[in-house]
Amino acid sequence: MIVVVLSFIAFAWFLSGYFGMSQNFRLSIVFLMFLSILLSLLSLAETNSFSVKMGGWAPWATIFFLVSLVFLFQLFIKILKNKSRDYQSNDDEKNDEFSDHELERYSRHIILKEIGGLGQRRIKDSSVLILGVGGLGSPVIQYLAASGVGTIGIIDDDKVSLSNLQRQVIYPTDQLGEQKVFLATEAIHKLNSNVNVRPYNRRLNAEIAEEIFSEYDVIVDGTDNFETRYIANAAATKTNKPLVSGALSQWEGQVSVFAPHQGGPCYACVFPKPPKEGAVLTCAEGGVFSPLPGVIGSFMAVETLKILTQSGSTLLGQMFIYDSLNGETRKIKTDRSIKCPVCSD
Repeated sequence: MIVVVLSFIAFAWFLSGYFGMSQNFRLSIVFLMFLSILLSLLSLAETNSFSVKMGGWAPWATIFFLVSLVFLFQLFIKILKNKSRDYQSNDDEKNDEFSDHELERYSRHIILKEIGGLGQRRIKDSSVLILGVGGLGSPVIQYLAASGVGTIGIIDDDKVSLSNLQRQVIYPTDQLGEQKVFLATEAIHKLNSNVNVRPYNRRLNAEIAEEIFSEYDVIVDGTDNFETRYIANAAATKTNKPLVSGALSQWEGQVSVFAPHQGGPCYACVFPKPPKEGAVLTCAEGGVFSPLPGVIGSFMAVETLKILTQSGSTLLGQMFIYDSLNGETRKIKTDRSIKCPVCSD
């Protein structure tokens, strides 16, 4: 008897689909069928002949529970879609709606009131350039790609070495000696094939910086040398692009946002001159705690996404410092310098 009833319900499901009825309507019909059966069995005595043929109410309660989960999931997706449409109606830009795949993939963002459908739309329509795909760039790339940033540019001329693998988690052991930007591009596409990736297999220099920066909304600096940091700062200042900057040293890391066009300092306001040669140890000289780039890189991704979605308060005018050895954090204020040769009027 159970097989006959289930076969009838399955037939009704496929027949309604054949006639073009929506999936939500078909689920509603199936839901009501199982509900009617369950209520009928609950109203009858267990010794009733119909109840006995149907196997009692217990198996039908289990089936009804599973059907209810599917029904509620579809309802949840529909609510998310409607919420996304409501946000989009308030957005000045004309964009296609989110697909069902995108709604489910980014649902944990969309239900955050600080981001919502509008914020996720901004992420999708945004472009971010990442300087350096080493210890800091690796986690930044992963979280921005997972979050659905529309276009990610990556610039680096380095190759993967064995000593990188202790902290640069996107590179596999069997691809030593290969160019980082191409491996990073492959990693992004595996994580989220909807992301448009622009690899620049070269070193950043002053001649190309402004031209490249002008094509992006936010610049993320994960480089490990002062020369490139000053080049990036000058180009970001000239093109009015927010610069999310991170740095590491042994057990300690720091993150800040530089944007003189928004009233904050630039990198040169805080660090007018590079330190004397040998004053700051490189990773090769002083070492670096392996999880530290992941922590600082994640903070850089956080700041980038807050800028893109216009959510919360960023680290503009502040520097966040994390001491992993002692488990301590602190923030210091950073001011714009009226004598800065880069951003002063």
